[in-house]
Amino acid sequence: MKERLLNLLDDLRAGAGKLATRSGRGAGRLASQARGARWSLIALAVAGIGAYGLYTNPPMQSVARGEVGVRVNQLTGDATEVKEGAVVVIPGLHELRRFSLRDQIYRPEGGDSAEGSAPFQSVEGLSIGVDVSVRYALDAARVAGAARSLPEDIGGQVVAPAVQGVLYKTLARYTVREIFSTKRQEIKETIEGELKPLLEKDGIKLQQVLVGKVDLPADYKAGMERLLAEELATEKMRYTLELKEKQVKQTELEALADKARRETAATAAGEEQIIAARAQAEAMKHVLPFKQKQIEQRGLEAEAEKVARIKSAEASSQARQIEAQGEAESRRKLADAEAYRQERLGKIASEQLARDGALIQKNPLLIQKAMADKLSDKIQVIIAPPPGDGGFIGAALLGKAGRAQPVNHAEMPADQEGE
Repeated sequence: MKERLLNLLDDLRAGAGKLATRSGRGAGRLASQARGARWSLIALAVAGIGAYGLYTNPPMQSVARGEVGVRVNQLTGDATEVKEGAVVVIPGLHELRRFSLRDQIYRPEGGDSAEGSAPFQSVEGLSIGVDVSVRYALDAARVAGAARSLPEDIGGQVVAPAVQGVLYKTLARYTVREIFSTKRQEIKETIEGELKPLLEKDGIKLQQVLVGKVDLPADYKAGMERLLAEELATEKMRYTLELKEKQVKQTELEALADKARRETAATAAGEEQIIAARAQAEAMKHVLPFKQKQIEQRGLEAEAEKVARIKSAEASSQARQIEAQGEAESRRKLADAEAYRQERLGKIASEQLARDGALIQKNPLLIQKAMADKLSDKIQVIIAPPPGDGGFIGAALLGKAGRAQPVNHAEMPADQEGE
């Protein structure tokens, strides 16, 4: 963009030079053209400078999510808080500062190791390393008011000096043992209590102070290990003696308890036998009458059973007599029914034979048909020459039976009629 503006100015200067060197016209006309070119050149220069300023400082800027912007008016000094999104910033009039509202962590450099560049000091004057983490965030309600006083590097210029001052002052009140184990929670609460109001003055909220690993000096660590070993040996011996003493007392108590248990068991056994004898004697008073009642009850039950058996036998005899009478009556009725059936069948057969005889006398050929019907289930086709004398067609098949004689059904016996 800058190169384009410079090229435009060069072109304007070249055009102005050409206008100045032209001849053939009046001096007044040349003077007016020179003045017009000068004003055009000035207008183009102003426009170019404005375009360059807009390019380097765009009027539309944005505030990202999790941030808050403060737009400061350079003329009036008013500060306006801007939420996330687009915001108009006029170059030369406004200044926009962005502040992050997210939680941030600050850790003192060189203080986490006893051999580091900036270790902490205990009340004994020993160098120790403490891993401290301070979590903080800007107070969104006070950002607009504190924007003028806050530097660009809030963590390095505001939080770091306050944290280091409180840490060094607080840790110097305690011994190494207290920092390492016994009063760690108390130290954490003290640091939070002193650091919170310092940061709140600048619109910073203290979220939490975390105290992590404590790095002890090498000599102190070795001495503490020896001391701990001796203390552990002393504690072990003390616990061993106490254990032995408790074992002796336990043995005495177990012996006393065993003695008391045996005495109690013997007393309880004697009392139990006495109570059992008394209970048995008391029970016999009730058992004898109960036995007598059982004997009487059994006699009554036997008498009742005898009567029941007699009545059962009488009832069984009467039932058998009734059954025999019923069976005889049933057989008699069956015999009468069979005789009546045979009589009816004989009459029906006689009547049928009489009808068949009368029919055959009228139509002798029915005999041949009956024969053919009898043989049809065994012989499918019968081929035989008709007799020359006009006799029975089955005479040739019957052999010596000869000509069929007319049958007189009236003279046939009763058994043959049935057949």
